[in-house]
Amino acid sequence: MPELPEVETTVRGLRPVLEGARIERVLLRRADLRRPFPADIGQRLTGAIVTGLGRRAKYGLIDTDRGDTMIFHLGMSGRWRVDPSETLPHDHLVLTTAVGRTLALNDPRRFGSVDLVETAAIAAYPPFMTMGPEPLGLGFTADYLGKALAGRGAPIKAMLLDQRIVAGLGNIYVCEALHMAGITPARAAGQIASARLATLVESIRTVLASAIEAGGSTLRDYARPDGELGYFSKQWLVYGREGELCRCGALVKRRPEGGRSTFWCSKCQR
Repeated sequence: MPELPEVETTVRGLRPVLEGARIERVLLRRADLRRPFPADIGQRLTGAIVTGLGRRAKYGLIDTDRGDTMIFHLGMSGRWRVDPSETLPHDHLVLTTAVGRTLALNDPRRFGSVDLVETAAIAAYPPFMTMGPEPLGLGFTADYLGKALAGRGAPIKAMLLDQRIVAGLGNIYVCEALHMAGITPARAAGQIASARLATLVESIRTVLASAIEAGGSTLRDYARPDGELGYFSKQWLVYGREGELCRCGALVKRRPEGGRSTFWCSKCQR
């Protein structure tokens, strides 16, 4: 599933094409993804000028001069294709700008979503209402994390995946950040000392920044808008490396957990 770095990479890839552009045509090639497209999406977007693009957690945001924001989620397999040479069967939403640029939202599994909300009311968008701070934002600090985790007996990995604690972190990057910080995924969240939490915050920021710079990770169908693959997977130190040697010489371990896997090194991480 595309995680925060993949969505950030997507937004950065769309920005040069969409920002300041007028949307001339909106084509829906099916009625829904995970849920129906907004019934009036064509009416509200046709003729609108894109005033900015951004991201909240794993959601991409496209603002227009009409006071609307299109919020997209890439689900398991979604990606935007820029100026495709042909229309593919799973190009479900196609936008054409006044200068002839084309953007196609391709989603073979249709687990993604597209919503259109008033920009001024975006904080009330249901998925955003209970989200914690952005991990790359100023509000995500060791002090904040210590207060959020105080008294919590749940494993630190589970707490970092909880969007109410911190927004946008996913399985790959939590595994990598915990390894970088030297913290075992099973450690009780409320028992981690403040100095180690400070290291963890910096590790999360470093892992995410490195992943964004590398264009994200390539899992199944993910690719950047320009069609290039993300290459952060080549930098993984534990994720997907069960049975391989950690840089310390010990074997990387894996534990299945409800549809996902945890990867860690029992020597490096305590």
